Amino acid sequence: MKLDVVILAAGKGTRMNSNLPKVLHRIGGCSMLEHVINAAEKLGNTCLHLVIGYGGEQIKQHIASLSNGGSINWAIQEPQLGTGHAVQQTTSALNSDNKNNLVLVLYGDVPLIKTITLEKLLGQANAETLSLLTLITDEPTGFGRIIRGDDNAITAIVEEKDASVEQKQIKEINSGIMAIPTVKLVRWLGEIENHNAQGEYYLTDIVAMAARENCKIVAAVIEDGFEIQGVNYKSQLASLERHYQMNKVDDLLAAGVTLRDPARVDIRGELEVGKDVEIDINAIFEGEVVLGNGVVVGANVIIKSSVIGDGSVILPGSNIDGGVIGRNVSIGPYARIRPGTVLKDDVKIGNFVETKNAIIGKGSKASHLAYIGDAELGKNVNIGAGAIVCNYDGVNKHKTSIGSNVFVGSNSVLVAPVELADNTFIAAGSTINRDVPADNLAIGRGKQRNIPGWKRPVKK
Repeated sequence: MKLDVVILAAGKGTRMNSNLPKVLHRIGGCSMLEHVINAAEKLGNTCLHLVIGYGGEQIKQHIASLSNGGSINWAIQEPQLGTGHAVQQTTSALNSDNKNNLVLVLYGDVPLIKTITLEKLLGQANAETLSLLTLITDEPTGFGRIIRGDDNAITAIVEEKDASVEQKQIKEINSGIMAIPTVKLVRWLGEIENHNAQGEYYLTDIVAMAARENCKIVAAVIEDGFEIQGVNYKSQLASLERHYQMNKVDDLLAAGVTLRDPARVDIRGELEVGKDVEIDINAIFEGEVVLGNGVVVGANVIIKSSVIGDGSVILPGSNIDGGVIGRNVSIGPYARIRPGTVLKDDVKIGNFVETKNAIIGKGSKASHLAYIGDAELGKNVNIGAGAIVCNYDGVNKHKTSIGSNVFVGSNSVLVAPVELADNTFIAAGSTINRDVPADNLAIGRGKQRNIPGWKRPVKK
């Protein structure tokens, strides 16, 4: 059977002071909502129900843009009258035909919940049991308290606004995440009332209903409070971001990576590393990045959706986006590698060199101040300082082909489409707009004139 997962994401998030729906604010490069969806989908065989309200169309567009933005049942909560009211909006879509079906309730602004924790919660859930995720903490402020009877059985959850002074001293808190028998949930939702300080319909009221019916209530207790921390303020968002990053850093350190300062590395996606990797300060990794054995990443480097081969060195200030980098390659400092770039083994891309949609052969180098776009270079090519490939005519892109052992002199312009065959030499300062046969020297300069007695202009 499929597990119904209801994710509540209707709130505006007024205290975030932003026009962006709260659940779309990012942690680790992904929206909070995306983190929650990922955790749910890893459970397998799930049916997702997303309850939206403020910024609903924006949320739909965001989900549609994701690679995992598959089939979702959308429910609108308008106006927002509490968590119980929110879940009520999904009841017509829940699979209640089978009495053994369960509903898992999650929150779009609780982004660090782990799949393994949800598996623990579901492991003790069944058609006759209400399963809650709770936390024992010395700082329970802001959370509903778990009320237990004389036999230590859970009898109710009291929201903080409705709690007595004595109840506020309770240290076991409700995360809001729960697994509920579907048939019972649908019935209980119809019985919830709003006689409370907020005038809202609390989902937590079903706990007392379950207790009155002698429905078994169990708690899966966790130790990491960050897993159930919701976000209402930017300060909380920043706190969860740092916790998320430090968890990623711990994984890197356990894998043997040398980090010059663990507090100054940001991972905004998935980072796979080999052995003996070194990462300097302020490095940012986005998307899916692979660093091979012995890779060295300098300070202030950004790498996005790229593969870096063994022994390669990325010098400070470089930006690599969508690159496939071979072994023992040197990049930077301050180089820009754009999508479609393939650098074969032993290539050198120096300071202030930019590449895009370029395949650069083994042992070739562009040491400084060059642009290589829509080009394919053979082995052992030298691109001089200031040389560029002029690949765009204002409407279309054109390709440049450069053979092996070609030397392109400084300050040359290669006007695509053009082909330089093996062993050609381009004189410095040349503009090349015709093919150059193998073993030729090409000189494309205007004739120099020296004008005697010329005087500099005088400022008027």
